[in-house]
Amino acid sequence: MPMYEYRCEACDKHFELRQKFSDPPATDCPDCGGAVTKLISAASFTLKGGGWYKESYGSPGKSEAPAACPAAASGGGCAGCPSAAA
Repeated sequence: MPMYEYRCEACDKHFELRQKFSDPPATDCPDCGGAVTKLISAASFTLKGGGWYKESYGSPGKSEAPAACPAAASGGGCAGCPSAAA
């Protein structure tokens, strides 16, 4: 569930609520009961690790050769391996 940030208009308190998309927005401050305003804040979304967005996306001309199949080196093969067609 996403976190939403609110600010109370009466006491100026900032707080966050975890709500479903289908839940109505909060209307009352949990401290003073005053009216609240839903704030627009930056999302805390981070992509971690390797992947297309880090290694390939936006890097024209950068392509790596596929790794050799270890099964092909020992005389075997695997279906779908680039070296299986050789």
